[in-house]
Amino acid sequence: MGEENKQRRDGHGGKNKYAVACSIIGSIISILMGYDTGVMSGAMLFIKEDLKTNDTQVQVLAGILNVCALVGSLTAGRVSDWIGRRRTISLAACIFLAGSVLMGLSPNFGTLLAGRCVAGVGVGYALMIAPVYAVEISSAQIRGSVTSLPEICISFGILIGYVANYLLAKLPLVYGWRAMLGLGALPSAVLAVSVLAMPESPRWLVMQGRVEQALAVLRRVSDTADEADVRLAEIKTAAGLAADDAAAEDEGAPRQTRGVVVGKGVWKEMFLHPTPPVRRILVAAFGVHFFQHLTGIEAVVLYSPRIFKAAGIATRRDILAATIGVGVTKTVFIMTAILLVDRIGRRPLYLSSLAGIIASLACLGLGLTVVERSAPRHSPTWAVVLSIATVFTFIASFSVGVGPITWAYSSEVYPLRLRAQGASVGVAINRVMNAGVSMTFVSLYKAVTIGGAFFLFAGLAVLAATFFYFLCPETQGRPLEEIEEVFSRGWCTRLPSSEAAVVELPVSNVTDGNGKARP
Repeated sequence: MGEENKQRRDGHGGKNKYAVACSIIGSIISILMGYDTGVMSGAMLFIKEDLKTNDTQVQVLAGILNVCALVGSLTAGRVSDWIGRRRTISLAACIFLAGSVLMGLSPNFGTLLAGRCVAGVGVGYALMIAPVYAVEISSAQIRGSVTSLPEICISFGILIGYVANYLLAKLPLVYGWRAMLGLGALPSAVLAVSVLAMPESPRWLVMQGRVEQALAVLRRVSDTADEADVRLAEIKTAAGLAADDAAAEDEGAPRQTRGVVVGKGVWKEMFLHPTPPVRRILVAAFGVHFFQHLTGIEAVVLYSPRIFKAAGIATRRDILAATIGVGVTKTVFIMTAILLVDRIGRRPLYLSSLAGIIASLACLGLGLTVVERSAPRHSPTWAVVLSIATVFTFIASFSVGVGPITWAYSSEVYPLRLRAQGASVGVAINRVMNAGVSMTFVSLYKAVTIGGAFFLFAGLAVLAATFFYFLCPETQGRPLEEIEEVFSRGWCTRLPSSEAAVVELPVSNVTDGNGKARP
């Protein structure tokens, strides 16, 4: 077992193409969420004109999806433990399909808002289940890359939304924005059916006591039978199931795993009586979600047309074309992150990303302040160029680190017994922060100027960097079942990735102080 673990961490094995393909298909659900974000940024220009909405209604329309995503995210963990990860992805697609149809056919603002609410529930499910499925189907060697796939799918969806805005803007006003929003129903229908051809998560199967089925899946998503056996043993240890109980499980008596299946005691362990390692895990996992949107990413992505207009781009068509550039930049740099995250580690990439974010936000705030104060006179060319350029450097910096690593890191740090519910709470925090930014940004920049708003985001990004540096240890290359041990060392453990790749942790011998094996 030790040699196999070491081999996987050193980069030999673990890059199973079938596992990668399953992770990609499972992550496609995130494209729907990205499409909604991207298409809404442009659709709001036309909705405001067609339905005669004011700025308050626009902010509510933008943010209500994330508020309703709370409902989805907080119930998705329990639902995924009940019906399985695969069926939960299908359910998310069906809910989003219903929301898209409602938005596309909406005759008034109230119906449109209702459609956004329904779609928001689907988004909450998608954001929780996509990274969880990816992390549970993949090996430690490729886990960082595949758990970043939901973020690249979100970015690709945003890009598709921007392109749809540009192309459908030529339609008559009454049809254009409805077509933009209704198109999301087509991929939802396809995904809801096709995802059922994927294998179920082997970790969920073990939680159900279906060990033989779990082993069959592991042998398909692992490079060798030995690797599959090692991964199964690690999963059983994390589930609190001794190796010599496998025969009893195979006969359909999962006595020791039933508590995991129904989530008995999970919420109590998370929030009332967490062990010190679990407490540190929760702070780290919830913290990265808390800070992700405080960098201002939702303000830039959702309100980029307004930002480009403030920077001096005049026509609606040019503004929509510029947003396509934002989508391309976001997608390209997230793909770069996927190539790097398992090579250089989570911490270096995340902290470098925040450095770029801080510099970009400060320069964007400076440029927009100069442009704003120059009005109604002609703005200095350097300020206009700086404002537009730093939108793209901000998107690039966010996409290469903070964007994908938030989801990868928060999905992999939870112990198996807490993963579904922990991921649900993390997504809920993420959606609250997203909604807070998207529903207040217009009011914020009217109160403190648009440049001042981005100076504020720069200061919050400094806090995010401080938090991650001191409270989030490196997890690169470790099997999921060993990560709790990393957090047992204290708050300031910053293990270099090279050391993390070779240290042997005998998880089967870790105890809780009472002589019992701890997952």
